[in-house]
Amino acid sequence: MAELLIPAGNMECFYAAVAAGADAIYAGGPRFGARAYAGNFTEEEYVQAINYAHLFGKKMYMTLNILMKEDEMAQIHDFLLPYYEAGLDGVIVQDVGLIRYIRREFPKLPVHASTQMALTGVYGARYLQSLGAERIVPARELSLAEIKKIHDETGMEIEVFIHGAMCYSYSGMCLMSSFLGGRSGNRGRCAGPCRQPYEKDGRYILSMKDLCTLELLPDILEAGGYSLKVEGRMKAPEYVAGVAAMYRKYLDLYYEKGREGYKVNKKDLEKLLNLYSRSGRNTGYFTKHNGYEMVTIERGSYATDLPKDFVNEKKQLPIKGKVTARNGENVEITVERGDKSFTVKGCEVQEASKRPMVEADFKKQMEKTGNTPFFFEKLDFDLGNNVFVPVKLLNELRRSALAGLEEEILSEYKRTL
Repeated sequence: MAELLIPAGNMECFYAAVAAGADAIYAGGPRFGARAYAGNFTEEEYVQAINYAHLFGKKMYMTLNILMKEDEMAQIHDFLLPYYEAGLDGVIVQDVGLIRYIRREFPKLPVHASTQMALTGVYGARYLQSLGAERIVPARELSLAEIKKIHDETGMEIEVFIHGAMCYSYSGMCLMSSFLGGRSGNRGRCAGPCRQPYEKDGRYILSMKDLCTLELLPDILEAGGYSLKVEGRMKAPEYVAGVAAMYRKYLDLYYEKGREGYKVNKKDLEKLLNLYSRSGRNTGYFTKHNGYEMVTIERGSYATDLPKDFVNEKKQLPIKGKVTARNGENVEITVERGDKSFTVKGCEVQEASKRPMVEADFKKQMEKTGNTPFFFEKLDFDLGNNVFVPVKLLNELRRSALAGLEEEILSEYKRTL
């Protein structure tokens, strides 16, 4: 099945993307990304995001999609190491030298060639494949036929932009922002001069309409699109959640009913377009050459009614648990999810001097999982007669058990050099 790849400019957007159905999230770290003015992540936040994504079976990709300076290459190893060790699933790279470096120093880390490389054909794809890139993000100017040709002749994973802002020029080759304001798009600092008015009547003659391919999803998938990518690391969490949820719905519809059963509800399309509007929609270059209808002459604006359902929502995984508290034995808590389990033991169970603890007392404390990635779908109890366990100890054991289970699940993603 294809991967739905959603952007996140900060932790709030990240949680919204996961909650709304993303299969993978791409985000910049503290440095070296092509969105220098996005919120981005601290090192601690990024590692936290990697762990959270893995708990829910998602992937996390880091953007390193700028042209590197010589002195920066010496800093890359120490910069990448904590994310590599945490299990980062891939890096999106523009600089050819950086691809070579990562393949040499971090051989287990998948490399994806960024759209900033302006890849337009089979020969470029084969070259990047020879360098060790596992996936390519072709230039957004390619047709479906051109994408299919690259996929068929190289067998590489193809990551395709399906929604969001479009550049007027080829990504990675535009120098307009550099010339007009000294802010290079190849250093993550594009000022977006093409979005400004350039006529006396104030029209926006270089500003592209936003890409929207909801109705083209079957064609994109059948052309070899594997990772379906949404643009928008500068967007609000409501936008991220709304777009992710809509494409999740229709991607699932395609896999459930096939091309024959794939029908886009006009109200859904309208809802999607209302998340952000640049005076209409545009299906990009997938089925046509460039034309003036791809440009908007009006200023874009956010909708005032954005979805709130997934914003600030943190998902929780169902787990099973068992509490054993028998007379004369140490209290024991076991938690499990699938084939992963973790057990902790505490002090010897005490005899109650007043009211003994019953199942409801233990259950009340065990179900306090609000700040964890888990909730109990089933709890079993093996209790003796007239038993007592201090509430403070029970809470400590619960926290230790849940933390241990989390580490057990994440351990398979960790790496060392």
